[in-house]
Amino acid sequence: MLVLLPPSETKSDGGKLGPLDLDELSLPQLTAVRDKLVTELVELAADPTASRNALGLGKAADTEIERNAALRTSPTRPALERYTGVLYDALDAKAFTPAQRAKAHARLAIGSALFGVVRAGDPIPAYRLSGGSKLPGMATLASLWKPVLTPALREEAAGELVVDLRSGTYQQLGRVPGAVTATVLTERPDGSRTVVSHFNKHHKGLLARALVLSRAEPTDIAGLARIAEKAGLRIEIASSSELLVLT
Repeated sequence: MLVLLPPSETKSDGGKLGPLDLDELSLPQLTAVRDKLVTELVELAADPTASRNALGLGKAADTEIERNAALRTSPTRPALERYTGVLYDALDAKAFTPAQRAKAHARLAIGSALFGVVRAGDPIPAYRLSGGSKLPGMATLASLWKPVLTPALREEAAGELVVDLRSGTYQQLGRVPGAVTATVLTERPDGSRTVVSHFNKHHKGLLARALVLSRAEPTDIAGLARIAEKAGLRIEIASSSELLVLT
């Protein structure tokens, strides 16, 4: 089973591992595009105004620009420890035992505008680049990633059930045909259902945690639903490829 998580805008600082080595990252088919984007971000960081405009940053964004300037020299840490925020709080990887962490590294991957997709254990630096960003003089990120990311994901997940929890922006960088998606809906007292961003991230984090900790190896959406329900989530199967998580 391969579970694809969305990245987060917020990221932890520092790290205890050496500088970025693109050859160490999973999915080596993506190395050329990764290298191109890293180079572009480092060069862009030399112009703070252009960086703010391209990356959608406010005036108090010096830290983000400094991160990009140091992409090839700053320390790294496993991707699972780099990303922070609501989803990652719910995933609570800090509480994993060594055996659970190993399973997380085997089952989890994380979407990235800069790296395409990385495995949970891949060492990466802190950076700033969103899926909807447009770098000066370059094609859109979707046009750069689509030709290489979908085939790479298909190869990486060959024979496995894929659960794609990425947001629409990151799914558009490289879709996985046949992947199961999850939609989080808040059910109101009158029975109506709506999508709420905060609960979406939180419950996707809980679902990812359940899939990491389970000893089961599901092969279809019914197996995924059983794991989620056993973890206390309220689940409906909307179709053969979509789970509903109700809050």
